[in-house]
Amino acid sequence: MATKKTAQKKAAAVKTAPRNVVQKILAAHLVEGDPATDAELGIRIDQTLTQDATGTMAYLQFESMGVPRVKTDISVSYVDHNTVQIGFENADDHDFLQSIAKKYGIVYSKCGNGICHQLHLERFGKPGTTLLGSDSHTPTGGGIGQIAIGAGGIDIAVAMAGGAFHIPTPKVRAIVLKGRLRRGVSAKDVILKVLEKYGTKGNVGWIFEYTGDGVRTLDVPSRATITNMGAELGVTTSVFPSDRVTRQFLAAQGRAGDFTEIVADRGATYDDTFVIDLAKIEPLMAAPHSPGNIVTVKSMKGTKVNQILIGSCTNSSYRDIRTVALYLKGKHVADDVEVGIACGSRQVINMLAKDGSLAILHAAGCRMLENACGFCIGAHMSPRTGAVSLRTNNRNFEGRSGTKSAQVYLVSPETAAASALTGRVELPTAKPVAAVPSPKKFPVDDALFLYRATAGRGVKGTAIVRGPNIAPVPKGAPLADDLDGVVAIKVGDKITTDHIMPAGARLKYRSNIPEYAKYVFEPCEPKFHDICQANRAAGRANVIVAGESYGQGSSREHAALCPMYLGVKAVVAKSIERIHRANLVNFGIVPFTFTDPADYEKLAAGDRLAFKGLRAAVAGDGRLTVRTKAGDVTLQTALSAREKAIILAGGLLCLRQ
Repeated sequence: MATKKTAQKKAAAVKTAPRNVVQKILAAHLVEGDPATDAELGIRIDQTLTQDATGTMAYLQFESMGVPRVKTDISVSYVDHNTVQIGFENADDHDFLQSIAKKYGIVYSKCGNGICHQLHLERFGKPGTTLLGSDSHTPTGGGIGQIAIGAGGIDIAVAMAGGAFHIPTPKVRAIVLKGRLRRGVSAKDVILKVLEKYGTKGNVGWIFEYTGDGVRTLDVPSRATITNMGAELGVTTSVFPSDRVTRQFLAAQGRAGDFTEIVADRGATYDDTFVIDLAKIEPLMAAPHSPGNIVTVKSMKGTKVNQILIGSCTNSSYRDIRTVALYLKGKHVADDVEVGIACGSRQVINMLAKDGSLAILHAAGCRMLENACGFCIGAHMSPRTGAVSLRTNNRNFEGRSGTKSAQVYLVSPETAAASALTGRVELPTAKPVAAVPSPKKFPVDDALFLYRATAGRGVKGTAIVRGPNIAPVPKGAPLADDLDGVVAIKVGDKITTDHIMPAGARLKYRSNIPEYAKYVFEPCEPKFHDICQANRAAGRANVIVAGESYGQGSSREHAALCPMYLGVKAVVAKSIERIHRANLVNFGIVPFTFTDPADYEKLAAGDRLAFKGLRAAVAGDGRLTVRTKAGDVTLQTALSAREKAIILAGGLLCLRQ
């Protein structure tokens, strides 16, 4: 188990050279590995969070481990994704989550309380701690100086059971912020600038640490916006120092005792540095269909807009929504544009109600949406056919909005508000509003957080509520010596977990793998489920072939779990993103990459692949030559000893039981 005592011994062994923020926090939580010599580290996890789209599976997996209660400092189960309850499935799953929380000592955030990342920042996040979440935007916690990492549900289950979480030994890039942002330019434009520089692929194994004099000019909500959308870079996480700004935020939340100062030592070194002059940043936007497709707002000025949606875990703080209200005060949105606003928490709504912002937004013609993820995951507010939709959320993958033909642009709240007034893309710097000051005191109402008094202990004798949509967790089988494989599908670059496991209307099946598996790769190949079943019936293993950056986006482990259920034994890609690669390993699927990327062209859907000596290759150096009709193709997989054991056993659940 990843005990505090072990972590303290590891920390004491680390040399006292000047350290950056990442090194300080990791050193205090290190339980396995040496950053100087090992490719993989095991760290102790202080806090976990789940949301309802991923939580049901995480808790089913935790339950199967036979642990009587959670062993973290605090674990929180949030309900914020599937709040639209059409049919029994979502409501039943919420009952399951609530009963699990009560039994095992987990805090339960009721539906309507708000979005997990905004809520956790407000009420639970602590500088200097580690947070593991079954949502890819968990790095939001980096805004207050946490090492906060998104992962698959089974990794959360292991952490709740007291186990270590494993990451590649990170390289740390300093993003040095200088100066101050101009009015009308905000944190969203900063992270879009970083995405413009580094893109959405090629950043696996990095942590971005924000530093420089410009950091102190950004409040905590602004910092959280930057770390939140750092997930789109594909980095392990992003982090800000914990400083006077952090202390003020926590004190205003009534949590002054949670503050710890954590700043980089003078002389701390980094593996790379990128300097940004905040004063030179202009309003930016991500054009369809990638968060890395960056253009200037100026270049898009005048473009007709049909829909504007403001909120999500990226931009739903009081600072963000109050700024929108100031832009719209005394005005009305354009007649031919639909504007919806989703606040991040009840706290934000309460503050907007007290300062008159809600009345301003209503009078301006905005629709006030539930404080939930909603539109970001395509759960509601899908735009009309061919619409241009400006959104303040973090992803604009094709079809994610629920409308495949929609053109979704990611923008700041300022750009969204300015454009709402004319129904066309407008520069928010043309008529900027005054900056929203950081509140000296936030109104605290924790009534919708249940079981805080029994957190970490649980309530014995609690009956777990299981609706008909809750199905047992499927398990894999030990890896075979050889495999007769078939390419069940061949896909291109930047295939996201939304492509693999569609959300929206399908997300309600997340607790029922046999049902959810029917929709694997639905946007790419609707017959994928049937193809896999036919191959299995013929005694052949299914293989996925992909291009660059396979599995980017959401942390949903179903993108590995459902393929495993359908008999997928290997993924062969040019490159695989961090969270998805970890999920593949956790469910016994071998994550191969081409030694020669040009060999991707040799393979086609339906091709037979002969994996001779597969088990020996995985147990050995990870290199394997596979016979195909176009000739031999050499593959490789770089696995740690721990990962080898997991794959050979057929998955993490098989190994732990």
